[in-house]
Amino acid sequence: MNYDLALDAALNRLHDEGRYRTFIDIERRAGAFPQATWRKPDGSEAPITVWCGNDYLGMGQHPAVLAAMHEALDAAGAGSGGTRNISGTTVYHKRLEAELADLHGKEAALVFTSAYVANDATLSTLPKLFPGLIIYSDALNHASMIEGVRRNGGAKRVFRHNDVAHLRELLAADDPATPKLIAFESVYSMDGDFGPIGAICDLAEEFGALTYIDEVHAVGLYGPRGGGVAERDGLSQRIDVINGTLAKAYGVMGGYIAASAKMVDAVRSYAPGFIFTSSLPPAIAAGAAASVRHLKTDHDLREQHQSKARILKLRLKGLGLPIIDHGSHIVPVHVGDPIHCKMLSDMLLDHYGIYVQPINYPTVPRGTERLRFTPSPVHDSGQIDHLVRAMDALWKHCALNRAEVSA
Repeated sequence: MNYDLALDAALNRLHDEGRYRTFIDIERRAGAFPQATWRKPDGSEAPITVWCGNDYLGMGQHPAVLAAMHEALDAAGAGSGGTRNISGTTVYHKRLEAELADLHGKEAALVFTSAYVANDATLSTLPKLFPGLIIYSDALNHASMIEGVRRNGGAKRVFRHNDVAHLRELLAADDPATPKLIAFESVYSMDGDFGPIGAICDLAEEFGALTYIDEVHAVGLYGPRGGGVAERDGLSQRIDVINGTLAKAYGVMGGYIAASAKMVDAVRSYAPGFIFTSSLPPAIAAGAAASVRHLKTDHDLREQHQSKARILKLRLKGLGLPIIDHGSHIVPVHVGDPIHCKMLSDMLLDHYGIYVQPINYPTVPRGTERLRFTPSPVHDSGQIDHLVRAMDALWKHCALNRAEVSA
């Protein structure tokens, strides 16, 4: 086999379909978010505004976070020195897990190198702990959840997205004595819609199932202390395992689960994705703990975030653009074609200094390609005006239909 030709063919398919992913080389500037410097392929530089970042609240530049990281770096050095079992558990990791357990009102928490790893490792480990376990997974769950469910070797059932009636049918069709777990999300990041947490918890109690929720796009942003949508709705105590990230609203890196002490102990003891990888650097753990601690009390920052999202959606809707609006902070603009989506992204960057990455298949289904904007408290009114004017001009230039999508 000619391996180079096979690689060429695989890459050419992506180019032909308009979904080849290009990494934009940017340098974020602390103290000036969302401004950044774009380092172009020709070596030149240009100022840009980042409109697709997941540092939703700008906590990656917060003084309390940076101070904690500097202090830990000076005290403990760069790396953790090993896996959690072999010299890689420090006071910073323990403090972070205590903050996370407190955030969600759980007995314990366990930190992973990313939320992807936390989902994959936990969901693939649970059948080892509960032999015969059936996992009921929402059809639009994140790739990390799908991978964890796929790799666990146990039974799975996929229910239609947010379709509680379909979930009930699947639960009722299985042996009542079989262990069960329902895996779903609180905020689905591509459309920005919410999972029916209360209704799923009701079904879980009725059918004796565990509940597993991914709050990655909600922690830090929703709830009185940033505990996510489950906290906002007063449902955290009904969730058995909560997954979250430290790399979005908290502005640092890493992922975690929060659950009962026994559940955390079992996952810690059985999950290869936790056991056999080096732990987060102490400085990262310290910064994340400082961010979680700060956002437990910063209600104004969360409200500013929601306000900016509402303003941007209202402005774009005023232009007749096809906004997908489910009431969350995520602002997807439906394009529906990978070539047009990439073209819009490139033109926004080249002509307006606006950076928003195109979202194409397989991240979203074919025909639902979109630009996904993530407004934040650090986006000012002038930057919003500039974005709205640019979108209006380019939508006309590309001769795209308006108001194709309604929430």
